[in-house]
Amino acid sequence: MFNFRSKIIEEFKKGNYAFKTEGQIYDKLRAKPYEKKEIKKVLQSLLRDGFLVRDNKGAYAMPSQLNVFEATVQGNERGFAFLIPCDKSYTHDFFVPRHSLLGALNKDKVLAAEVHGSEDEAYVIKILQRGVTRVCGVFDADRRAGYVIPDDIKYGDDIYIKPINFLGAKRGDKVVAEIIDYPKGKMPEGKIVEILGKDGDFLVEELAIIRSYSLYSTFPNAAQKQAEEVSKLPVTTTNRRDLRNLFTITIDGEDTRDIDDAVSIERTKNKFILGVHIADVSHYVSLNGKLDKEAYKRGTSVYFPDRVLPMLPKELSNGACSLNEGCPRLALSCLLTFDNMGNRLNFEVFESVICSDKRLTYTAVNGILQGDEQYINKYSEVVDTVRNMRELSDILKSARDKNGAINLDVKESKIFYDDGVIDIPEYKRGISEGIIEQFMIAANEAVASFLQANKAPCLYRVHQPPAPEKAAYFYAFARGLGLNCKFDVNEVAPNDFSQILSEVKDKAYFDVINKVMLRSMQKARYCEKNLGHFGLASKCYCHFTSPIRRYPDLFVHRAIKCVINGYDKKLAEKYLAIAAQTAIDTSEKERVAEECERDVDDLYKCEYMSLRIGEIYDGVISSVTAFGVFVQLKNGVEGIIRLENLPYDDYFYYEEKLTLKGNKHAFKIGDEVKIMVDACDFGSRKVLFKLAAQN
Repeated sequence: MFNFRSKIIEEFKKGNYAFKTEGQIYDKLRAKPYEKKEIKKVLQSLLRDGFLVRDNKGAYAMPSQLNVFEATVQGNERGFAFLIPCDKSYTHDFFVPRHSLLGALNKDKVLAAEVHGSEDEAYVIKILQRGVTRVCGVFDADRRAGYVIPDDIKYGDDIYIKPINFLGAKRGDKVVAEIIDYPKGKMPEGKIVEILGKDGDFLVEELAIIRSYSLYSTFPNAAQKQAEEVSKLPVTTTNRRDLRNLFTITIDGEDTRDIDDAVSIERTKNKFILGVHIADVSHYVSLNGKLDKEAYKRGTSVYFPDRVLPMLPKELSNGACSLNEGCPRLALSCLLTFDNMGNRLNFEVFESVICSDKRLTYTAVNGILQGDEQYINKYSEVVDTVRNMRELSDILKSARDKNGAINLDVKESKIFYDDGVIDIPEYKRGISEGIIEQFMIAANEAVASFLQANKAPCLYRVHQPPAPEKAAYFYAFARGLGLNCKFDVNEVAPNDFSQILSEVKDKAYFDVINKVMLRSMQKARYCEKNLGHFGLASKCYCHFTSPIRRYPDLFVHRAIKCVINGYDKKLAEKYLAIAAQTAIDTSEKERVAEECERDVDDLYKCEYMSLRIGEIYDGVISSVTAFGVFVQLKNGVEGIIRLENLPYDDYFYYEEKLTLKGNKHAFKIGDEVKIMVDACDFGSRKVLFKLAAQN
């Protein structure tokens, strides 16, 4: 019998059969009717083996004959999707119509190919990995089966649930469904794994968002039990420096329970000795233990207005590791000596035992520094210490500013939740927050340089310069506002950006400039290599100061101990071997946490503004698109005025100027406007505005 498989493989390799349909291949082979079934089996086998792929028109080709790439699916509620290439050399995303998705859903990782003759359309060849395994949504049912309607409108399909997998869910319940099968040509099949409560209940909606990111507050029994055991370890000074007599304070928010850092200061005529004392979490959490694996899985604590999802159980995060007032605690201390100009003269890092003398809040420290007698009298024993800290902080900030550090001050909402009441006041960072920020930066820089000098493994916190195209975009935007910027978009220096911020610090659109500048920059991330930190104008930087709530800091603590306890080469090699993957994973966990926090904050903002429909506020246009303008209020809440709600005009969107211009009206970033709260769309978590007075 003729070997069709060998012949077909040979002809495809030669390119003779490339982009031929099944029928065309029959013709090429001059196949008799009874041979077509065998040829069809060969083609299907070669598809399964990955030797061939089939395009959206049914034509066959080898992957090398197509412009094939890996991508992530970004779904759309209207059925089509976009593919975001994994290879960053691609400069744009690709459109995929529903019939070309091959059953791929939102967040799936796929193998795709460009449509021949099109620059921006593609089709899915193969689903490599499902991006969503659990879906939050509303449960519905009929006499035969149940369905989960996903909250995420991008997901694309409802989830089919057999009665045996209802878990007691009733119509209108908000549930979590685990997907167990993807039948070809049908909706995914799942089972209910958690009932969250009734659809529409505010706290249930918040929990649904949290679950949609697969985040939980509880810990596995094994990790919880280990936390309870190690939290009882005695605090001893064995092989540690005893600093319990050093006057030490903590400064945090009123509701902070996981206190990572304490500070001390000694002022002489010519210098400052700053102590930054960080909870020694690595003493309690050993590498690859049950606690460590759970902390790695979480990567970071996640904060919401009404709750915290901690990286470590409360026995450690709020207990044994938290530097609570009057409690002896194990720490890693960094003592830094600065001259009166802010130059670091020397520093040392060592294991210690400390005992915080006073727990202060940002509010109390701000009050002391502003001369409020109430706080000065209440905390009289710390007034001199706080003032010395203010002096050193100002010196360090001034020195950092001279180096070109970019003092971004992006307005963010401060959301308070108490007994069902939401408050979002106008919020501005005080002096005390700046003091702690400067001290933590100083310690992080010192520790990073210490590990680099000792050729020890480290997870550096890196922030690379803006990509030229992003820098050019910001340059055009800034020039469009009349700002005096003259930087080279191919070689942007931190000072180029910091000078622009100085120029607009008193302008109404200062917050907007901050936001657009931030969008033009690359995202800070963790990396096993030192690539510098653009925003801080720092040549060497890491995260050392928050090991209770960030896994990279815990990694850095372990690396420090590897050096200060007599360089352990084998242990260093062990840490080095896992550094690159740890950097990737913890950067991703940080991204997920930030997205979840942002989505929950948006829910709270919607709820807050829904009680203020019809009220009028002053705002600044923070973004302009072809479909409307976004306006930011003084409390940081942002809403959209859709195009149809703007004064009637023939508008054109000038992307390079971020301007929406008509014959009579124009709207651009930085414009001050008066708005009225029109509505709140809880489905998309967007606040909708209208102009209060239309011209």
